[in-house]
Amino acid sequence: MIKLHDEEEGGGEPVRGLPQALPEGEQLLWQGSPGMLAFAIHAFHIRIVLAYFVTATGWRLANLESTGATGLEMSRVAINSGIGAVAGLGLLVFIAWAMARATVYTITSKRVVLRYGVAIRKYVNLPFDQIASADMRRYGKETGDIVLALATVGGIGYLKLWPHVRPLRFSRAQPMLRGLAGVENVARILASAITAHAPSRITQIQAPLQARAAMPTGGLAASAP
Repeated sequence: MIKLHDEEEGGGEPVRGLPQALPEGEQLLWQGSPGMLAFAIHAFHIRIVLAYFVTATGWRLANLESTGATGLEMSRVAINSGIGAVAGLGLLVFIAWAMARATVYTITSKRVVLRYGVAIRKYVNLPFDQIASADMRRYGKETGDIVLALATVGGIGYLKLWPHVRPLRFSRAQPMLRGLAGVENVARILASAITAHAPSRITQIQAPLQARAAMPTGGLAASAP
C-alpha cells in the first residue's frame, strides 16, 4: 500500500534512502538524487524570479528617468535592486541545494521510494501495483522528470509531497522524481522493473518523447489491478 511516514517512526536508515531493510526477495535496482541546478530551475523557478527582478528594476528606473532623477539616484536604485536579486536568488539556490542533497529516489524490484526533507526526513512508499502510469518529461539532453500517476486517490497530499509532485495537480497528487541526470536510463530501469513485476498490466503508448515517455519509444501505462 501507499505509505508516508516520518523518520521518527522508524529506526534510521539501514539502507540509504530506505526506512527499513529490503525484504527478502526484493532487489535494489537504482538510487539517485535531483541535480541541484535542475531542481532550482524547475522546482523553485529561479529564472522566473530573476525575470521578475529585472522587470521590476527596469520599471523603477524608467519611472525615475521620466521624473528627471539624477544618474546617481538611478544607480543607487539599480544597486539596491541587484543586491536584493542576488540575496533572493541565493536563498532559493541554497534551499534547492539543501533539499536536493536530502533527497534520495529509489527503485527496487517491487516499488518506488521517495526520501526527502531537510529537517525531518519523510518517506513515500509507492508499490508498483499502485502506479497507474509512469511518464517521462525531458527538458535537457540528459535531464528530466518522471511523473508517477497513482491508481488510487488518498493517502498522500500535494503539500506533503511538494516539491516532489507534479505542479498544479492538487486533487489527485502525482509524485515526481525530479531533476534526474540520465533520465532515459532511469525510465528504462523503471519500465523494466514494472514489466518484470506484472507484465500483464503493461501497455506501450506511442507519444511524443517530450510529453510522455517512460521509455524512449513511448509511455508506460499500467492498468490498475
